[in-house]
Amino acid sequence: MVQFILNLFIALLWVLLKDEDFFSVQTFIAGYLVGIVILYIMHRFYGTRFYLRRIWCVISLLRLFITELLSSSVSVMRQVVTPKLNIKPGIFTYETRLKGDWEITALALLLTLTPGSVVMEVSEEGNVFYIHAMDMEETKEQVIRSIGRFERAIMEVTR
Repeated sequence: MVQFILNLFIALLWVLLKDEDFFSVQTFIAGYLVGIVILYIMHRFYGTRFYLRRIWCVISLLRLFITELLSSSVSVMRQVVTPKLNIKPGIFTYETRLKGDWEITALALLLTLTPGSVVMEVSEEGNVFYIHAMDMEETKEQVIRSIGRFERAIMEVTR
């Protein structure tokens, strides 16, 4: 957050130093880009990650979610369209490495929004998920793979 505000300050300073008669968006954007370069060079002195890296991680998490959503939707549609249901629903547990409330909630919501699986309950400690899978033979492995990918993406965003 501090890096972003500092970048805005550099962009405004750039606009003021250009000494134009009116505010120009192009000048502000140029100042913002100059600020990005300056902050990237100096970010190691702040003791935190470069702030655009977190934005990139959020975009990657959204891309991963959309990909998983589409692939699991196709799988669910395939099951619905077939004349004979050939599924074996069931419940399994998954122990997560995530720690914070925000991380656990985000993972539970991402899994619940993905068709074919529902997070039924989270343990009191927050490290075990009870997940209902539409098809234990096919979906369980897919859900476990997607949970691992979601966990890594969430950790990149939050840590």
